[in-house]
Amino acid sequence: MRKLLTLLLVLAEAYCVSAQIKIGVADWMILKRQRPGAFTLAKHVDADGLELDMGGLGKRDSFDNKLRDDAQLATFLHMADSVKIEVGAIAMSGFYGQNFAEKKTYRWLIEDCLNTMDRIKGVKVAFLPLGGCGNDWTTNKKKLNTIVKRLREVGNMAAKRGKVIGIDTPLDAEGNLALLKKINSKGIRIFYKWQTATENGRDICQEIRTLGKDNICAFHASNPDGMWLKNDATIDFKAVRKTLQEIGWEGWMFVERSRDTTMVRNVKRNYGENVAFLKEVFASVRFQLNDTSKMEHGYVETILKRSEKLTDQLGISGTAKGDNVRNIVANHYFNLGRIYDENTDVKGKLYDNHFEFVANLQSVCTPDEVDAIKDIMTYNARHVRYDAQIDMIPTLNAEERAQLMIWLNEAREIALDAKGSKEKHAVFKKYMGRISNWLSKKGYDMNKERRNWGERIKARGGRL
Repeated sequence: MRKLLTLLLVLAEAYCVSAQIKIGVADWMILKRQRPGAFTLAKHVDADGLELDMGGLGKRDSFDNKLRDDAQLATFLHMADSVKIEVGAIAMSGFYGQNFAEKKTYRWLIEDCLNTMDRIKGVKVAFLPLGGCGNDWTTNKKKLNTIVKRLREVGNMAAKRGKVIGIDTPLDAEGNLALLKKINSKGIRIFYKWQTATENGRDICQEIRTLGKDNICAFHASNPDGMWLKNDATIDFKAVRKTLQEIGWEGWMFVERSRDTTMVRNVKRNYGENVAFLKEVFASVRFQLNDTSKMEHGYVETILKRSEKLTDQLGISGTAKGDNVRNIVANHYFNLGRIYDENTDVKGKLYDNHFEFVANLQSVCTPDEVDAIKDIMTYNARHVRYDAQIDMIPTLNAEERAQLMIWLNEAREIALDAKGSKEKHAVFKKYMGRISNWLSKKGYDMNKERRNWGERIKARGGRL
């Protein structure tokens, strides 16, 4: 009994646990650096939030930071609230071009960033790229010591405010761990960039495991420009998702690049495609499994395998969408079992369950995907019956063919709620009888049509 209980708990955890991952875009990359319009554009591409930049730096001593001004800040906060877009991180992208180890005003710049985070509220992560330092600091002891000393100082500044500065370095995971150890500040972590890994031939999943969830504060979830993420074969996205689930990482992923270079200035299309793909793979699972603790283990396992086989057919297993669909479908089967077992007000309960089931699917799937799911769950009987009827009576006109599909769609909806496979097929058989009667009334000799059809099939080397 104890082994069975343990097995059920493990099974439930495997199918229900979901990391809270949010998808955002970098305002300077969507060409809206420190502009209120960044919020409406982020909303348009369906992002959860923004990585808001501190403004240009150039060779100046300070960022071009509009958010120091109360009126400007009020406008930004109002816009964020009105479109329900969060600020997930504050970026100091100016340090892509300026040397953090040599900038005399580095402390003031970090202070400005931390103050801005306080003014926006709720923002815990700042992004500090070390790109402006070059790469030789990783091997030059003097330069390395300077960077370590400065990062320890600003890290402690951030930690005192309950914040973290995420750094982007050219180092691999082991090198970053060694650097974090030298810095020795709770306020410094790694803002992990996929592009750095792929350009250096590193295994992203292995790097994530090596760093561990506590050392990664956020991700720049994109690659060099060239193609959208969904077309990028250099990253195994499902493996990355699985790795993040295994270590229990939660937080923000921000899209910087991965633009289609044939339309590199088409911000809405590029970032819309990338955000949609990342959400499909990484977004939190909204629909959890029903409580299965009192159900027979074999029954639960059968339902889960059946539901996952469906997501396999759709090619979405191992993604957030796949998990949502699997859980929605499994819950539908669990609910059907309960309704038929209780055997009270079956019709009413089936109606309510059907409505909820379809609504849940529509909230995470496209109409075509919902259609495909319904077909898979009813053994594709709608298309099989339709194609057979057209093959039997190829002279059916457009209106008759349309009516045929209307009735088969209706049969499919009813079959979705049938008790088992036998009952599902019986629904379609009943509707085909109704269709035959209707065609007979329209003047078709169904017996003759069936005989002729049988002869044609026999001539093709088949049989009815």
